[in-house]
Amino acid sequence: MCACPDFHLLCVVAARPNLMKMAPILAALERQAPTVRVTLLHTGQHYDPAMSGQVFTALGMRAPDISLDVGSGSHAQQTAEIMRRYEAVHLAMQPALDAVMVVGDVNSTLACALVAAKLGTPVIHVEAGLRSGDRSMPEEINRLLTDQLSGLLLTSESGAQANLLREGIAGERIRFVGNVMIDSLLLQLPRAISPENTLQNYGHPCPPAYGLLTLHRPSNVDDGGRLSALLLAMVQLSRQLPLLFPIHPRTLSMLRQTGLENLFEQHAIVPLPPLGYLEMLGLMQGARLVLTDSGGIQEETTALGVPCLTLRDNTERPVTVDEGTNTVAGTAPETILTLAHNILETGGKRGRIPEYWDGHAAGRVADATLQWLSQRRGVQ
Repeated sequence: MCACPDFHLLCVVAARPNLMKMAPILAALERQAPTVRVTLLHTGQHYDPAMSGQVFTALGMRAPDISLDVGSGSHAQQTAEIMRRYEAVHLAMQPALDAVMVVGDVNSTLACALVAAKLGTPVIHVEAGLRSGDRSMPEEINRLLTDQLSGLLLTSESGAQANLLREGIAGERIRFVGNVMIDSLLLQLPRAISPENTLQNYGHPCPPAYGLLTLHRPSNVDDGGRLSALLLAMVQLSRQLPLLFPIHPRTLSMLRQTGLENLFEQHAIVPLPPLGYLEMLGLMQGARLVLTDSGGIQEETTALGVPCLTLRDNTERPVTVDEGTNTVAGTAPETILTLAHNILETGGKRGRIPEYWDGHAAGRVADATLQWLSQRRGVQ
């Protein structure tokens, strides 16, 4: 442990994927105590206990020290409200605050980074440098701006550094640490709940083979026509492979608005409520195929060796395609069905585990953070 003064670090979480990334980081930082003192702030961007609260329990995370309870709203409303509430908290903590750590690419990531930067507090961004190249995605805007605001950029895959350098970010600000979400996955995998138990808990028998479907991105679920086309393709696929479908609250709202909620009754698609992390982990591990528009699930299926079709036109995680089990399928039903049938016939690609997806990324995050904070204070 570094013999240096105590550092005060504020760690921000907001949505379910943030928690899975932050949990191992908090554990690694706690091992640096008393050198590093951590305050955990939850913005409340995911306010549904099923989407956030269950994950705290499953990951063994301590309760947040500060909760902003922001809730939902448009991107502008939510980002502005997070900034408004967070600014008061941040000002109350100055000047004792040494840095703010944000993870991922949600609205809270950008909102808190922007407030901190304007108030002169250094920002550390975990999972920096991921790029889809699609600026119509709100997350892409969040990623780009957060990286420009950050003093220390911690990357999860090797290609991210090239993105950052191309955007004019100095190489000395970048550290390749690996994927902290995989730390959580590997740690929690022995505790994953079996598909049989999960299905039994919700009153369904477990098929001997199944696919797993998740949809939540606005580009897929806010447009009733696109959502209908995707689900009709899933109906066709379910004739060959039953599909389990944990339904995100956003998606459920659109299903009810469009009358698509009744689509599953006569087909082999099993609707489920939002599931806890350990339930989802078990379902992913046991699936023959995963179809998703989630970034995190692309990574988790690569780590598990399970074939994945990403129902988007691009991905900010190209390593899951180049080295892992992921294929970007787009949203055209005929393409999705062709790729899915090929996977069922051939088993799909198994890929390999990318560099530093080894369960020790959080330790490298903690080490890089402490080294950087020490250098900023001039401590050798």
